[in-house]
Amino acid sequence: MSVNNEMIAAVLHGREDVRIQRMPIPQPGNGEVLVRIDTALTCGTDVKVFRRGYHAVMIRPPAVFGHEFAGTIVAIGDGVNGWNIGDRVVAANSAPCGDCYYCERSCPELCEDLLFLNGAYAEYIVIPARVVQKNLYSVPSSLRLSHAALAEPLACVVRGMDALMHVNARTAVVLGLGPIGLFFVRMLVLAGVEVIAVGRRASRLGIARELGAAITIDIDTVADPVEAVRLATPRGYGADLVVEAVGNPTAWQQAISMARKAGMVSLFGGCPADTSIELSTHRIHYDEISLTGTFHHTPAAFRMALDLLISGDVPAALFIQKQCGLIDLPGVLRSLAGGDLDIVKCAVTP
Repeated sequence: MSVNNEMIAAVLHGREDVRIQRMPIPQPGNGEVLVRIDTALTCGTDVKVFRRGYHAVMIRPPAVFGHEFAGTIVAIGDGVNGWNIGDRVVAANSAPCGDCYYCERSCPELCEDLLFLNGAYAEYIVIPARVVQKNLYSVPSSLRLSHAALAEPLACVVRGMDALMHVNARTAVVLGLGPIGLFFVRMLVLAGVEVIAVGRRASRLGIARELGAAITIDIDTVADPVEAVRLATPRGYGADLVVEAVGNPTAWQQAISMARKAGMVSLFGGCPADTSIELSTHRIHYDEISLTGTFHHTPAAFRMALDLLISGDVPAALFIQKQCGLIDLPGVLRSLAGGDLDIVKCAVTP
């Protein structure tokens, strides 16, 4: 089936230059499907791309961007089986090859030929054949499509939890309360861990409490965040687990200092390229601190994330505070980049 009309899309042309343009609706090729987008969600990565004007791996301007979305299949290419026009779906923003060195070693997130999918800030998007085969999922009628679009960032957190759950943890610190940090708050609470949520803005701290955080600390109201966290832990020793979800070297070093002896630190937030931190060799060796990094997600993590949204264990409505049309997106991105808009996610409805 073909759709021969134009659509509108948000095209990134360079640094803080997003333009709403008309362009032909793409047609699905062999193994591909065309999805009419119901909702795309703003994301911290997209804000970084907006500021920078490009992404070294995922997008080179001019190009339609955005990667968290859900919608309805409206056209199907040759060779597609198991999908029908009218199916409600959510797609991951990548798919591994399945054949490279890392895929063969059960590390699909590190695939040497990881195929990325961008283009969610538009009325329609073609899902590549590999994503159709490995990372396209049906959304039941019980789940709003806008809520299903949260599956991608949640999948990153689901995978991040895998590295933490072998620790016998009673207390955890989540440093940074953006979407990723708030997802970590909820996932740790679901795992039975007492969470200390550390961040800025009363609204974010309030959401953390709604998600189950036992203690919240406003980093702007304490002289020493590390000391404040340690005082909130048993005997002042520090937390069993610490998740860094800010993405700058200062926060990485604070996170390491917040862990108790034999604690584990997840350095989850991606720092700018070519940055580095200083590590205390004494702390790592004699205090037996474990450090782990986690990148991206896997098909298995995406499936689990979608199930958590379907079950309601992760309350999707708490993460979306604003809705806008596609034409409003450039202004929303400018406000997010400037720190003028205090929201976790905005639902963009083409």
